[in-house]
Amino acid sequence: MRARLAVWGGNAAAVHRELVAEARAAGDLEAVPSLATLQRAVARDLSAGERAGLCGGEAARRRYDVYGKRPPTQPNACWEEDHKRIPVRVYLEGSVVCPWVTWFIDVATKVIVGVALTPHQPARGAVLAALRAGISRTGPYKPFGGLPGVVRVNRGKEFLCKTVERALGAFAVPVDGLPAYKPYRKGTAEALNGAVEEMLLVSLPGYTHRARPAEAYRPDLAEDLLPYPDFVKVLLDWVAWWNTEHHPEGLADGLTPLAAREADPALVEDVAQERLAFFALEDDGRQRKITTKGISWRCRFYVGEWMAGKVGMKVRLRYPPHFDGQIEVFATEEWGRHLGTAYLAQAATLEQRRALSSVREKKARQLKADLKAAEKLRRTRYAATTTAAAPRLEGVGWDERFTPHALRRACATH
Repeated sequence: MRARLAVWGGNAAAVHRELVAEARAAGDLEAVPSLATLQRAVARDLSAGERAGLCGGEAARRRYDVYGKRPPTQPNACWEEDHKRIPVRVYLEGSVVCPWVTWFIDVATKVIVGVALTPHQPARGAVLAALRAGISRTGPYKPFGGLPGVVRVNRGKEFLCKTVERALGAFAVPVDGLPAYKPYRKGTAEALNGAVEEMLLVSLPGYTHRARPAEAYRPDLAEDLLPYPDFVKVLLDWVAWWNTEHHPEGLADGLTPLAAREADPALVEDVAQERLAFFALEDDGRQRKITTKGISWRCRFYVGEWMAGKVGMKVRLRYPPHFDGQIEVFATEEWGRHLGTAYLAQAATLEQRRALSSVREKKARQLKADLKAAEKLRRTRYAATTTAAAPRLEGVGWDERFTPHALRRACATH
């Protein structure tokens, strides 16, 4: 009977008609119970969630489940993340798109610690950008942030890729990969997704889930939509309001996320800015040489003012994913020593080109000064005399002129 109910979407009347038809064909109508009896049996043996699942699938069944509530934790004990496709059409460079948001939220205080927006479906770069903003306590989300105890992520490939695991592994932060199709396992992030739609997105022009009249659907005109930069500002302003003024459910005494964070005396583990400077960069594992054209990577050349005088040096590269405008260069002999940032030569700005030219000229002037100082050391100059005495070297005595200490002092002076 359960299988028949599943075929008919939980419709007991349709199952009863099928049973009657089969019994009539077999000539045994007395074997079929009445419709009322079948409906009572379904109501007795199947729960409301099971009946909803037969009709609407897993999502409908899940609405009748009991999940409980996690015990309270300390700030930064656990972060949850999620992607959300924003149901708002915005205008971007002549086309209309629906942006995506990637954010991390602290389970204990309901603080949104990091946000990244993309006009298309996000990849690992968006995750790393939001994660870096969340860890840093000097960015737009200060004073929140610090290192989390654990990060709960879903099974999306952009979250569990090697780059994300390596980035969090550098700070010994475990990644808790949740099972697929289990949104209740990160209920705080899912609640945030619903809150932003009910409290902000529904009021914006271009909202795609808005109730409309029964007439033909007419989408909003492009000129009536928000430009993408304006939409980003609106969403980030809402995030700031959520963190500092809103009173989410679940926080004691009706506190705001900011007040809940300040009221908890738990220490936050900070990360030094010099360590965050190269957070979440990828390394292709190859050695390269600095040439007169710069460093070749992906068939293009990258230059930097610090490269002057280092042609032939072996280096290794690290770079942010999905962005090839600049790379970070490290010494091969002392792996981990940062040499500098290199930018795409073809896209170099006027200031960058001038900086490179200035360094070259500075080194040329330094060499010219060193060579002039060397010429002075080679020449022997005597002081003028007014008597018939032997000539004396200028500046120092004869015996002092050739001592090793005097030579070292002269070299250091020049």
